[in-house]
Amino acid sequence: MPQVSEWVDEFGTPVRVFGGRWPQRWRPRIFALGVVWTLFTARRRYQLVYFLMQGLHLAAGLPVARLLRKPILMKISGSSIITMMRESWLGRLELRWLQQWAYRVMILNPGMAMEADAAGFPPEQLFWMPNPVDVEQFCPGDPLGKFRQKTAIPEDAPVALFVGRLAPEKELASLVGAFAQVPSRTLAHLVLVGDGPERGTLEALTKKLTLDGRIHFVGRCGPDEVREWLRASDVFVLPSSNEGFSCSLLEAMSMGLPPVVSDIPANTQLVQDGKNGLIVKLRDQGEIAGALMRLFSDAALRRTLGAAARQSVIDAYSTDKVLDLYESLCAAALHAEPTEV
Repeated sequence: MPQVSEWVDEFGTPVRVFGGRWPQRWRPRIFALGVVWTLFTARRRYQLVYFLMQGLHLAAGLPVARLLRKPILMKISGSSIITMMRESWLGRLELRWLQQWAYRVMILNPGMAMEADAAGFPPEQLFWMPNPVDVEQFCPGDPLGKFRQKTAIPEDAPVALFVGRLAPEKELASLVGAFAQVPSRTLAHLVLVGDGPERGTLEALTKKLTLDGRIHFVGRCGPDEVREWLRASDVFVLPSSNEGFSCSLLEAMSMGLPPVVSDIPANTQLVQDGKNGLIVKLRDQGEIAGALMRLFSDAALRRTLGAAARQSVIDAYSTDKVLDLYESLCAAALHAEPTEV
């Protein structure tokens, strides 16, 4: 996003950015006021309201959208958010209004459906809406030997890759510990693309386990470099304890990489064990190490699981498939019978 308050994206969509130039503590209030002001002043130029993320803007915007008799859609962006909202009075208010006024509340995985059920949402109000992936941009290609040479990783060495924020919920300490169990004779390397609060701890653990030459901390990368890393790797690993719907996992699968993932709902809805990837117990270093060694030693299995992973993405999560879901949902919301305020 450019650092401006108004711009038009490449598809011609006008975008307003509220609060960006204000001090951090004022931004939620300024953003909420901007949402309310836009909903009211632009009321003749839009047909429905789509909220993303919880917060003060949602509490302020919901009554306005309701007063204007606009259909309301809401997307919960990740696991544990509904549970967290129930712990504050503002969150409980937002949940109650969503139950009363939203045409549909979009969720990303079965675990979120259980959270919504516990919060009192009827099943018919929930709508599964995955994140999309551009399967043409994220597609298999020739392994990038020259790219590996730039990174000092031998061209014939098996590489496991993680892409994401180096944060506690990613459980990367268990991945580093598991990688220590992978024999050095495999010549395998682990690459962590991304940055975050756990980087220092993970680097110290890597040094303690004498894995300095085998584990690489790349830091944040742009989209093009992420795709290069995906093409230069053999296995993708996501050991997280909390995910909504992982775009990095989806992109890796679209590239034809076989994934090794933890057994949480967000991951297991995408990966079927032994069919398009391998599922391991959360934080079980032995299982993670075993899955990595199995894939490192079996190129045919990597190709089979990787091809199945890509096909499952094409079948259900390509941009066109997800756009069809959005168009159907929006059309249904616009044609639904309005209820009394």
